[in-house]
Amino acid sequence: MGSPEKLDQLAIDTIRCLSMDAIQAANSGHPGAPLGLAPVGWLIFNALRSHDPAHPEWADRDRFVLSCGHASMLQYSLLHLSGYDLPLDELRAFRQWESKTPGHPEFGHTAGVDTTTGPLGQGFANAVGMAMAERHLAGRFNRPGHDIVDHHTWTIASDGDFMEGISSEAGSLAGHLGLGKLVVFWDDNSITIDGRTDITFTEDVVARFDAFGWHTQSVEDGNDLAALGRAAEAAKNDPRPSLIRVKTIIGWPAPNKQNTSKVHGSPLGPEEITATKKLMGWPDEKFRVPSDLGAVTDGIKARGQAGYAAWQEKFAAYRNDHPALAAAFEEATAGKLPSGWDAAVPTFEADAKGMASRKSSGAVIAAISQTLGNLVGGSADLAASNLTYQKGFADFGGPAIEEGPGAEAGPRNVHWGIREHAMASACNGMALHGGVIPFGATFLVFSDYMRPAIRLAALMQIPVRYVFTHDSIGVGEDGPTHQPVEHFAALRTIPGMTTLRPADANEVAEAWKVMLGRPGPVAMVLTRQSLPTLDRTVVSSAEGVHRGAYVLSEAAGDGDPEVILIGTGSEVHIALAAQKDLASDGVRARVVSMPSWELFAEQAPEYRDAVLPPSVSARVVVEAGIRMGWDRWVGSEGGFVTLDRYGASAPASVLFEKFGLTAGAMVAEAKRLLG
Repeated sequence: MGSPEKLDQLAIDTIRCLSMDAIQAANSGHPGAPLGLAPVGWLIFNALRSHDPAHPEWADRDRFVLSCGHASMLQYSLLHLSGYDLPLDELRAFRQWESKTPGHPEFGHTAGVDTTTGPLGQGFANAVGMAMAERHLAGRFNRPGHDIVDHHTWTIASDGDFMEGISSEAGSLAGHLGLGKLVVFWDDNSITIDGRTDITFTEDVVARFDAFGWHTQSVEDGNDLAALGRAAEAAKNDPRPSLIRVKTIIGWPAPNKQNTSKVHGSPLGPEEITATKKLMGWPDEKFRVPSDLGAVTDGIKARGQAGYAAWQEKFAAYRNDHPALAAAFEEATAGKLPSGWDAAVPTFEADAKGMASRKSSGAVIAAISQTLGNLVGGSADLAASNLTYQKGFADFGGPAIEEGPGAEAGPRNVHWGIREHAMASACNGMALHGGVIPFGATFLVFSDYMRPAIRLAALMQIPVRYVFTHDSIGVGEDGPTHQPVEHFAALRTIPGMTTLRPADANEVAEAWKVMLGRPGPVAMVLTRQSLPTLDRTVVSSAEGVHRGAYVLSEAAGDGDPEVILIGTGSEVHIALAAQKDLASDGVRARVVSMPSWELFAEQAPEYRDAVLPPSVSARVVVEAGIRMGWDRWVGSEGGFVTLDRYGASAPASVLFEKFGLTAGAMVAEAKRLLG
């Protein structure tokens, strides 16, 4: 056994050599960042983080985010040396089929990976969301003498992360909120794939974060563990989020490729690896882990176990003094909904005038906010339009949790500002952190700004909720820039995503039940304009929403209908009017409300065939969006009353008429199909 300093260096050298060897074995990967960042990573895992490799999902552990996910071998080496369930054979299988070491870290796939990273900037914004979740939980559950939530989020970010625009959105938000439990190490190595960063990136990043309200520091030598440690301690003691600029040499100490773009994304090659190991005084042996590090690994595991046991003891005392809060904490961190929470969901009386579905959604939020203590989120500067504000509960705002009504429940309302991309990615971070039900809201057309983060939420299958209002040309006078046309289809193309477009207030109520019970991300799409609240004694129960599509109004008479009219959202009412017109002409038409393709596709074939009998080929769909995808349910020879062009500026009623989204158009299509 050597001195602590020598063991640290031995561990750092091991990380570098494991990274080189794994990337070379795969003949694919990014060696430069793991080589340059090995000291920072080791400091975090060995000295800074509170974590227990035996309990990687411990609720009060420090989170770790490798925002530059291409440096994944750094994280895998750290997990292996720290004693996580990632044996050396998995490092040998880097980037191979069914290994636990994919090309970029994947949440839920590898023990100890707190988020999926790779698309630059996303991990950084996830970390902001994690720090927000920690603040909410601390505010909601900590009591005098009982700090059961008290942890940090440690992040490594790259030059590329800070070139991405999301870093400015998320950095600005974190500075405004004063998220002092967030510490980010910036790997300032001045190299990207195309060459030195100064061909595109000459801004003063530290000054930018100073302007955001962050605490900033610089460490000029990325190999100086003592300096890195001092900077980390100063960061922990500052109430602001912290950026630590670390000047590193990408690919260090590879003698021929360090500090070049060549080392970023290609294996070093056998000769360069041999030369590098020789320079390090390392045997030319693949995947070598010195036996002396066994005691170091055991030490990390022992400290983790002791920390976890101490927290368990602390939580037992908390449970004794605050049993109801302890039960709520366990429920929230397990991702469970409180028993009977949905009893608070309102039902709505039939009303020909009705209300906009955004308004009925607002009524549901007002009700369930009283029973769901961990519903956390808000709108991207559109709270008055999205109707998502939880009245009576505290806002996120400033370094300290706001005092006043609702503060004892922790901050619940987020004023995201006009930062849709950061909103979506921070919601991912909150969901990944656990303990909260995160949501973000904006106009549907602006879901385009959120798509990269929505895709990652679907990839990770995490429970993020989106409230998208102003869902069609029903926006009216604002014109085509604000009228979504392709957005229903765009959301439906994302694997693992659920999209709900309810037709009236009671479908909205049921859609909220669906949304909060689904395991992955769910988007609810709502109208600006009023919709009649249907008389459920005349048409079918709105509980059909849970099955994705249901027979809302059956054709008169016995047997299968002659034609099936399918609608979503506001257009369901057009289908009902068309059914009435067809009935006056002696045509038996069934109306199907289809708020969710995804839910309907999950149903048993027998149910799907009962709703859409294969024998009835005459089918007409109406939706204020593009036709794409509807052939699946209507058939390529079906009738399509859709909108395959952009909208215009005019009152909503005029637009629906001018663009042919009418009962008359549905009737004409039905008669055409029936010959």
